[in-house]
Amino acid sequence: MSTDKKKKKLGWKELPECDLIIGGGTAKEFKTGDWRTKRPILLSDKCIHCMACWVYCPDAAVIVNDGKVIGFDYDLCKGCGICAHECPVKGKAIHMMPEKEAKTNDKK
Repeated sequence: MSTDKKKKKLGWKELPECDLIIGGGTAKEFKTGDWRTKRPILLSDKCIHCMACWVYCPDAAVIVNDGKVIGFDYDLCKGCGICAHECPVKGKAIHMMPEKEAKTNDKK
C-alpha cells in the first residue's frame, strides 16, 4: 500500500473532545497471562489473609474464597509482582518464580 493511500492517524492533541473516553474496563475479559516472565506463588503457610495482594492487584488475578487468599488466576496475571511487593508478611507469603521454572514444576 502506498503512503498516499494510508490514512494519517491523529495525535492525541488532534482528537475531538470526548473521543478519549472509552469507558472503564478490566483484564477479566482477556487472557493476558501468557506474556508473564514471573509467576506469583502463594506460600499459604505464611499468608495471613490480609487481602493486600487482592486490593493492589491491577488484573483481578488474586483468587479469594471465604475471605481467604487461595491462589492466582494465571490466565489474568501478567506477573507484575505488585502482590508480592505489597505483602506485609515478614519473609513474604508470595514468591515470584521465573515462569520457565514454574512451567517445569507444573510438568512434574
